[in-house]
Amino acid sequence: MSEPKTLILSGASRGIGHATVQRFSAAGWRVITCSREPIPEECKADPNWTHHITTDLADHESRAAFVRSANEILDGGPLHALVNNAGMSPKTPIKERLGCLNGDIAGWYGVFELNFFAPLVLARGFASGLARAKGAIVNVTSIAGHAVHPFAGSAYSTSKAALSGLTREMAVEFAQLGVRVNAVAPGEIETAMVSPDYDMLLPRIPLQRMGQPRDVADTVFWLCSPEANYVTGTEVFVTGGQHLY
Repeated sequence: MSEPKTLILSGASRGIGHATVQRFSAAGWRVITCSREPIPEECKADPNWTHHITTDLADHESRAAFVRSANEILDGGPLHALVNNAGMSPKTPIKERLGCLNGDIAGWYGVFELNFFAPLVLARGFASGLARAKGAIVNVTSIAGHAVHPFAGSAYSTSKAALSGLTREMAVEFAQLGVRVNAVAPGEIETAMVSPDYDMLLPRIPLQRMGQPRDVADTVFWLCSPEANYVTGTEVFVTGGQHLY
């Protein structure tokens, strides 16, 4: 019997991250995760969810400690997929979107540390394991990285645009290791972060509904599967067609 494939995923405790863990686990993958929160109690019984490490990926030391801990768990073995899902879109103290003219500029540094630098650091830190498996990296970007969004702040949007660019650069460099790198750009996905205000966006979604976390998870899983073996440097929009406007 062959050894199960291994996934490392950031931002696993809820929403898209949680759905992605469930999708890979259902296929028999061993799952190693991190997030700032512990995993929900009901998920601890999942036999494939073998390790969860509470980590703040926006913090340099915590990020480095996670890479060390996860590599110890891998113990020189192959890593078949890395999914960089963790991200944040903070608001100002009065709940405004963090834009170019308002809010503390320090907030921008925090956003870029998590949304941009963490995927880069994790990809570097797990490059050896990914190379052993000829594995795949999937960066979770956003529709907001491609057009001005009414609810996503400028810091978030530009960090996701930067991550789209990083995905292309990584695809070329990691190809030398036999590792594929792609991105998934979700649109309006029904998670705890979505407020009733988002209903105003429905007329601009051709499929006339918001997406579900599973819609994104299925796409991520496909990009990490043998069926996508010749796909790299691509950003897949999971938006119900919203990105067409």
